[in-house]
Amino acid sequence: MSSEETLYIEIGHSIPNSEQSQMFGKPCFKVNGKAFIAFFQNEMVFKLEGESHSLAINLEGAQLFDPSGKKRPMKAWVQVPYVFSDQWTAFANAAAEFVIETSR
Repeated sequence: MSSEETLYIEIGHSIPNSEQSQMFGKPCFKVNGKAFIAFFQNEMVFKLEGESHSLAINLEGAQLFDPSGKKRPMKAWVQVPYVFSDQWTAFANAAAEFVIETSR
């Protein structure tokens, strides 16, 4: 297991009430049955909105998540490179909050 994947798993388990799962055949974590983070191409992917989404997408190398590779990105999901792994926990917390709020 890569250090990137190990960090992703540690962060996922640090979120209260999260559970490991799959989304589009990719590893993810869910809260309340809804995916909020995923792991793809050794990078973490976050479901975000508002300021958190803007901060994430404006990081160098960040991109909208396109799991199919067919230029159909998922607009709420941002894939953030490992060079910004020091921000992954904050984005994961924001993603969990977003999913919890929208699932009420």
